[in-house]
Amino acid sequence: MKSIIETLPASRCYLCGAYGALEKHHIFGGNPNRKWSEKYGLTVHLCPYCHRDNKHGVHSDPTVADHLHKIGQRAFEKNYSREEFYHVFGRYYLEEGEEGGRS
Repeated sequence: MKSIIETLPASRCYLCGAYGALEKHHIFGGNPNRKWSEKYGLTVHLCPYCHRDNKHGVHSDPTVADHLHKIGQRAFEKNYSREEFYHVFGRYYLEEGEEGGRS
């Protein structure tokens, strides 16, 4: 499924806006969440630095990963409920009262 977060084809890094080679990032990784990210369109394109850098990339920096997790949950909740998000991904990333989409 195409991303529900960004317009495809992506031409810039979702995080820093850099042009150039981009890599598809599944917002919720691991097994089976990577598959669910693909199914629900919870992907963004990142430059190699934002994706894989050992200190600042999304796979190494929990702050960056949490930022994208919250964006992903908000996007999911525009079409599904918060309870459905929990059923699919097994946890919440938004705090109680933080805006999502549908309830």
